[in-house]
Amino acid sequence: MIPLTFSSEVTTARSANTPLVALESTIITHGMPYPQNLEVARQVEADVRAAGATPATIAVIDGALHIGLEDAQLEALAQAQNVAKLSRADMATCIATGGTGATTVAATMIAAHLADIHVFATGGIGGVHKGAEDSFDISADLMELAQTPVTVVAAGAKAILDIPKTLEVLETQGVPVIAYGQDSLPAFWSATSDLIAPLRMDDATTIARAHQTRQQMGLPGGQLITNPIPRADEIPAATLAPIIAQAQAEADAQGVSGKGVTPFLLQRIFELTEGRSLTANIALVRNNARLAAQIATSLTNTT
Repeated sequence: MIPLTFSSEVTTARSANTPLVALESTIITHGMPYPQNLEVARQVEADVRAAGATPATIAVIDGALHIGLEDAQLEALAQAQNVAKLSRADMATCIATGGTGATTVAATMIAAHLADIHVFATGGIGGVHKGAEDSFDISADLMELAQTPVTVVAAGAKAILDIPKTLEVLETQGVPVIAYGQDSLPAFWSATSDLIAPLRMDDATTIARAHQTRQQMGLPGGQLITNPIPRADEIPAATLAPIIAQAQAEADAQGVSGKGVTPFLLQRIFELTEGRSLTANIALVRNNARLAAQIATSLTNTT
C-alpha cells in the first residue's frame, strides 16, 4: 500500500485511538484567497477539536500523501500557486510524479479510507450539472460515495447543480442520503428545499450505528449526511434561485464548460450576493465539521 505521511497530531490520535475527522484541502487552494483561506482552515480544524475529535486535513505535497498537516504546511499550502485539484482520476499521477495537489471530495474519501478514517466533513458534494443530458457532466464524487466506505457530512450538493438528478444518481448507486434533523433535503446555502430527503436521522449515534451496520453487512460505499446550514446563516432558496439562474445564463452565453463551470458560477454568485454566499459557505463548513466530530466520537466509543 502507498505510504502515508501522518501529522504529529494525527499520529498521537491514532496511537490513543481517539476520533479522527478527515478534511479536504481544495477549500484552501481553490475556495478563497489568502489569508482568509488559512484563517478558515484553522477555524474548521479548531471546530473539530472543540467537538472532541482530531482534524486530518488531507493533501498531496511533493508526491507524499499527507494525512493531517502541520501548521506550517497548512500555511504554505494556503499561499501556494498552481496547485492541482485532485480527484480519483489524477490523484495517483500527482503522487507518482512528485506533484502537489489539493483533494476534492472523491480524493479525500480515498485518502481517508487508506488511513482508516471513517468520517469526512466538507462543504457540499459535487453532482449532476444542469444540462448533463447533453454534456454528461457528472461529478466523480457520486461514484466515490458508491464505492468508498466513508461517511461524508455535507450541506447537500452545491445549489448550482441539478439536485433532483443528483439524487437519482445517488439512489441508483445505492448511496444512503440522510437528512440530519429534518425531513427536507438541505440545499447548500439554504437550510431547506422542496425535496424530501430519502432518509432522516436525528443524532450522531444513530448515524454512526448506520455506518457500522453497512460495514457489518459488507455493503460497499459510504453514506451522505446532509446537514442543514444554521438558519441564522442561510440564504433562502427563493433569494438564490434568480441569482443562480443569472449566473448560469452568463456561463452559457460565454461558452464556459467542463471544469470551468463551477468556479465561474461560484464567483458570479459571490459577486451577485455581495459576498453573502462565501459567508454562508464558511458557516456551513464549520457546522459540518462539528457534526462530523460527533459522529466520529460515537464511532470510536462503540468500536
